[in-house]
Amino acid sequence: SNMDMDEDNDSFGICFILPEGGKTAPCCPHGPTLLFEKVGKGGETGRRFYACSACRDRKDCSFFQWEDDKVSEARLLAREAENQSKRPVFSQQEFRKFASLPLDEKKFCLDCQILLLPGEHAAHSSHRCTAITTAQLRKPSALLCPLDNKKKNAQYLFTERSSHFLLDTLAGQGYRKVLCVGTPRLQELIKLRNLEHKHEPMKTLLLDIDFRYAQFYSQDEFCHYNMFNHHFFGGEVGVKTLHFHSFLRECDGEKVVMVADPPFGGLVKPLANTFSLISQTWRKLQSSDSSNADMPMIWIFPYFFEPRILECLPSLSMLDYQVDYDNHPLYKHGKTGRKQSPVRLFTNICPRDVVLPGEEGYRFCSVCQRYVSGLNKHCAKCNVCPSKDGREWNHCSTCEKCVKPSWKHCQTCGRCALPDHPCGQGQGKEGCFTCGSLKHKHKACPLKDSHRMTLSACKLMQIKNSRENREKNKTIRKNTKRDKKKK
Repeated sequence: SNMDMDEDNDSFGICFILPEGGKTAPCCPHGPTLLFEKVGKGGETGRRFYACSACRDRKDCSFFQWEDDKVSEARLLAREAENQSKRPVFSQQEFRKFASLPLDEKKFCLDCQILLLPGEHAAHSSHRCTAITTAQLRKPSALLCPLDNKKKNAQYLFTERSSHFLLDTLAGQGYRKVLCVGTPRLQELIKLRNLEHKHEPMKTLLLDIDFRYAQFYSQDEFCHYNMFNHHFFGGEVGVKTLHFHSFLRECDGEKVVMVADPPFGGLVKPLANTFSLISQTWRKLQSSDSSNADMPMIWIFPYFFEPRILECLPSLSMLDYQVDYDNHPLYKHGKTGRKQSPVRLFTNICPRDVVLPGEEGYRFCSVCQRYVSGLNKHCAKCNVCPSKDGREWNHCSTCEKCVKPSWKHCQTCGRCALPDHPCGQGQGKEGCFTCGSLKHKHKACPLKDSHRMTLSACKLMQIKNSRENREKNKTIRKNTKRDKKKK
């Protein structure tokens, strides 16, 4: 991980520090870096450092700097030169030239993933090039090879089913401007819908870290953008910010909504900070009656991040709708995917107003005042539709809550768990149910303050304790065998 330290092997956790006013972070090729803090075993904080906002693996971006380091002028110049060398060369001005070409002169280099002007054909003669149709230009997400770094890009694309549901929902709510943060498929569908002239036109602005989209859209339709640090790339950052502000301003009653689909390997807290900044900008640009309102938004993320998302943005609520992706190995329908996608919609739009499709088994719960999946049965004891994963959950009278259908109550641990769980090891009365340690209880766990820790830190702790427990069990078995032989 980009956040793993060689120094101080006792360190196991990393905490993201929100940007402080007036403090400028150093930059890497992905824009301003983020500030992190090492967290020790006892919960004590350690040395702070800057690391890449978008890449959590050193192989993708090697930037690292301790907060208190003094960087020499020569090193700063070398760093800036490296950042400049890694900036994309795609030009939105060139696309205008490309769009005006006759159809037989429009070519696309599959190897370089770029549109070719006539004077560039010869330089790509040994590459795989193909003619481009108008229909293909309107769906660049199908033309471009997806970037498959799941932590930085996670370029998984909505299925037609999910794209149409999102568009129909937003149009039905009366939104006329859609800020597409990492959702190129939704932008394409909106633009295609506008061409049909059957509906009131909708405006879109795509903010995406994939700079290749600059070839296909004008400056008022696309901005090269990093959602982890709210950074606009390019030499004309001021111009892009003006386009962004202009888009957020609701003129002539054009309601704005944001739809964001971040990489699932991304940290929740920096994303929540960015979405809060976007909402604040939106609020400042509106009339006085919106001064206390939040910008309508939909954040698409797996359901198991619900506690952390709601901790950062309490105004959001999770809907039961399952989002599918065409090119994701798990989160799609069919033989190769899961029966239930874990990806959900987190939104501040009133849940009862988001009508989930009845033909897919969703129904309205009059008690919860929201649409739920068909198997999410209302529990009279909990007074809620409890299921998070699409399956029917069961109520445990001892735990006084509903649990997954595969879980059974364990008297030893004093809780519900999988039948083959490591009974009494690091759970319930025998230890900490947060990290699995036998050395402390949950109240004293340094990981219980989940907004301060990354998911990977928790996993590392669980793996470490699991290994320790396995080693103890091995030693016990060896001693038992030895004793039997002696007898």
